[in-house]
Order: sequence, then structure tokens, then C-alpha cells
Amino acid sequence: MHVQVCIVGAGPGGALLAYLLAKRGVRTLLLERTASFGQAFRGEHLNTEGEHILKKHGLFSALEEAGCLAMTSLRYWHKGELMKEVYAEDGQHFGIHTPQTNLLHVLIHAASQYESFSYQLNTTVKELLVNDNGTYYGVVAKHRDCVETITCDLIVGADGRHSTVRKQARIEPIITKHGYDLLWARFPAPAHWQPSIDFAMLHDDPISVFTQTGNYVQIGWQIPEKSFRTLRMMPFEQMKPQLMDALPQLRDAIDTSLNSWRDFVLLDVYSSKVHTWHKDGLIFIGDAVHTMTPTGAFGLNSALKDADALAELFATGFDELQLIHCEAARKLHVEQLQQLQRDKEMAFAEAFVVQQ
Repeated sequence: MHVQVCIVGAGPGGALLAYLLAKRGVRTLLLERTASFGQAFRGEHLNTEGEHILKKHGLFSALEEAGCLAMTSLRYWHKGELMKEVYAEDGQHFGIHTPQTNLLHVLIHAASQYESFSYQLNTTVKELLVNDNGTYYGVVAKHRDCVETITCDLIVGADGRHSTVRKQARIEPIITKHGYDLLWARFPAPAHWQPSIDFAMLHDDPISVFTQTGNYVQIGWQIPEKSFRTLRMMPFEQMKPQLMDALPQLRDAIDTSLNSWRDFVLLDVYSSKVHTWHKDGLIFIGDAVHTMTPTGAFGLNSALKDADALAELFATGFDELQLIHCEAARKLHVEQLQQLQRDKEMAFAEAFVVQQ
């Protein structure tokens, strides 16, 4: 098989890029290792930048039809009391919960309207093809039980923080630890729950609560790095009342839904960057070259921005100089966001101290 562009990884960045290229008549193949779209854990919150990109390409209304939910208030809780509530201005929001399955189906459906687009699920890249000049020109992939060779003019690594393509190209990420891990839990929201983002402290540990579509809430509980092994030695029945006291608005929901440490998912938190986003015949986008922490929900939106910027290069001819300028601009923007994340993490507790 030969295509112009082979995109490895069907997350939002890879799927959006596939749509934008197919729309321009670029023969594009999208490879995804899982059996269906949206199986892997990824961020699910759009900010105004991500919303703008989807609107720019006429995709946001389809996402609204598929299902998404805007957060219009921020609430801060301290020692079980609501200490502050902030409302978005009319027509604005503090983020949009976007189930990744909904977003991916919108993107794949849009791309599938073009004959230049194709995709394969259950496909794992095993090897990159490189010629004697060091230029990458394709991949060897396993699709179900078959091994296939796919040649292309350009490979795009959009396969996430543990990118196989990046590893195969021997590009090492520079990893920055942030001193904490994250425990996620998702459960049904209480009756009459209004969409919001809530912040609280459990002793010295920040907790964020995000409303989700389908009448769910998700807790993000920051714990000291590598402390979960010690934490879970405590019977959950002893920790549960403390969690309910920190989040009294969810007391009954927590009491009903959270019954053991197994109800949480542990996320190893770090940010990363790489020295180069491209290498002869190979380009990376999204978490493959700039893993973000969950703070501020920038990861999904940065991947969409990468895809949008890269697609623009195809519209103007796509030469090496343009690619270098595009990479430099995106690197700067991402580094600024990563610094903003660090600043927000350092200042989280101050919001509760200052307003006591």
C-alpha cells in the first residue's frame, strides 16, 4: 500500500489532521492500535482555543449534536464550605467536556466523506522503513494477524506519550516530573447537579471536580508522587469520610459510588518535550512530542492546534523552511503553556489561603 501521508495514532490530533488533509485531496491513511476509537484514556476538555479550531473547520456543531457540555461556573470549597463562586459571562465558559468517543466519531465521519481518506483499527506499527540516506518512507505494521508494508511520503507520529514511532526513530523525550500523581474517579452526579468545575483541598492535596456529559462527575485528586502504594494501605473506609468532608456537595454520591481504592485510576503525571518535532520524512504532533499535565486541560487542545498548524503547511506548499518556522512557533507556545501549568500547580493552595 502507498499513501501520501500515514498518520499513526487516532487520537483527536491525528484524526483532525487526517480530516484536514483528506479534505485537501491528500491521500491519507490513519492507523490506530485499538479496536475502536476512544478506548485509551485521554483528556476530554476543550478550551476556547480548541473550540475555535473546530468552529474554524465547521466541526463544532456536529460535536454539539453528538454531545458535549460547557462549564459555566467555578466553585472553591474550603473545609466543607463554599467560599467562592465565579460565573462565566454570557456565551462564555470555563471549558467544555467533550467525550473523546464523540469527538473522534465526528472527525472520522467528516474525513470519511472523502475518497482520499482511509483508516485501519487493530493496527500496530512494528517498524519504520528508512532508506540508505536516512529518510523515513513507510512503516511495517501488524493488522490483526497480517503483517503489511505501507509506504508513504510522510509519516506522522500522533501516537501519544508512549509513542512507538518516536521510540523507533530514537528520539528521546526530556521528562519533567511535577511532584504529584493523580487519582481519577468517575461516578453519577447528584440529582439537580449544575455543570461546574469545583476545587477543594484534602489536607494538603488539591482536588478538582469536573462535570461530564451524561450526568457524571469526575474527581482528580492530586497525591504526592509515588505515594499511592502507601496511601492504599489505609483502609478506604477511613479515607472516605475525609473525602466527603472535603467535597460536601458530593457527599451522598461519594458514599454510594466510591467503596474501595479500586474505584480510582492512577495517572503518572509528568510533562515532556523533545529537541525536534521532525526528522527526514517524519513529523510528530500532540503528546508524542509534548506531554502535558492535566492542569488547565491543555493537552487535547494543543494536539488540535498542532494538527491545524501542520495542515496549513500543506495548503501553502509544505517546504522545509516552513516546517522549521511552524515547529519553532508551536514549540514556543507549548513551552509557555507548560510553564503556565507549573505556575498554576504551585499556586493552587494559595487560592484557599488568601481567601480564608
